[in-house]
Amino acid sequence: MDLPDDCLFFIFQCLDSCSDRESFGLTCHRCLRIQNLSRRSLQFQCSFTQLDISSLSHSSITINSSHVHRLLTRFQHLHSLSLSGCTHLPDSSLSHLASYGSKLHTLRLDCCFGITDNGLSVVATSCSSLQVISLYRCQITDSGLESLSKSCSILKDVNLLYCHAISDSGLRALSQRCRQLQAVKISNCKGAAGIGFQGCSSTLAYVEAESCKLDPEGISGIVSGGGIEYLNLSGLIWHKGGTGLGIIGRGFALRLKILNLRMCRTVGDESIVAIAEGCPLLEEWNLALCHEVRIVGWSSIGANCQKLEKLHVNRCRNLCDRGLEALRNGCKQLSILYMNGCVKVTPTAVELFKCYRGDVTIKVEERMCIGPMWPLR
Repeated sequence: MDLPDDCLFFIFQCLDSCSDRESFGLTCHRCLRIQNLSRRSLQFQCSFTQLDISSLSHSSITINSSHVHRLLTRFQHLHSLSLSGCTHLPDSSLSHLASYGSKLHTLRLDCCFGITDNGLSVVATSCSSLQVISLYRCQITDSGLESLSKSCSILKDVNLLYCHAISDSGLRALSQRCRQLQAVKISNCKGAAGIGFQGCSSTLAYVEAESCKLDPEGISGIVSGGGIEYLNLSGLIWHKGGTGLGIIGRGFALRLKILNLRMCRTVGDESIVAIAEGCPLLEEWNLALCHEVRIVGWSSIGANCQKLEKLHVNRCRNLCDRGLEALRNGCKQLSILYMNGCVKVTPTAVELFKCYRGDVTIKVEERMCIGPMWPLR
């Protein structure tokens, strides 16, 4: 074949389907080399895109350091690498990134139980261009986050779900050094009170903190950058017996569009009023199982949430006919009301709501997750 490599690269890039690209690589050794050098993403067979811990038991292949080394040697220009589900992979396997990780933008290590702070330190020094990292259920601590934040300053998305050993110290390192952060997930990280987010960048728009033990000061820290658009505080556990959710509505969450307070059973009218008045762009609000919201709170939502499109009130014990009437008369953009198990709402009130608000669909289903998935890119 007399064509120069540049022409072969161009031909390869013009192939749309995976099968055509695989066939191209089988043509000859030169074409295989072109195919290898052109590959930008790699995901092992045992990897998973949806975080389902049960899927790990079905993996029939054990990935070891040798596999990682051979594949990184073959595919030297990767932008995205997923080792998720490689449960037995040790820290030493990541040493190969020192030679081939400089171009990586995305790294997924979900459920890599053998990866510790030592491995994360290798990632930090080897992958300075990293923008997205997912560490779901990894055995890492604040020390690992410290290393990561020092070397990977352009990080945008960080997934720390179920990383039980991290605290506000690690979050502070990330939020202060990585000033392009857009999304952080810390759900079930009960060692973090949230104050590590204080002074975060205005780019931080997405935070998941489900079932976390937060302080009022921690919530203030999460919204302190002023750019928050999505906030999930469902199942909130107050770290010191606080009740200060109203701080969300006191000036720093003006861009907030989606708020999940499901199962925040102690949130009361004072906080609801503050949020309703202080977050004018709210489009979806989950208040399912918020039993302390009463007529004052529902009336404030009706009067102030003029951009609200979806509202979840499932099993709210103190939503009554008057509260439903307040929602009916307000919330002019409301299109979906998720409602079931509200024992103080009579069938007559529901029928009146349907009569006056034919533009609103009442759904009896209860949704735990709302808003965008914000996929790790």
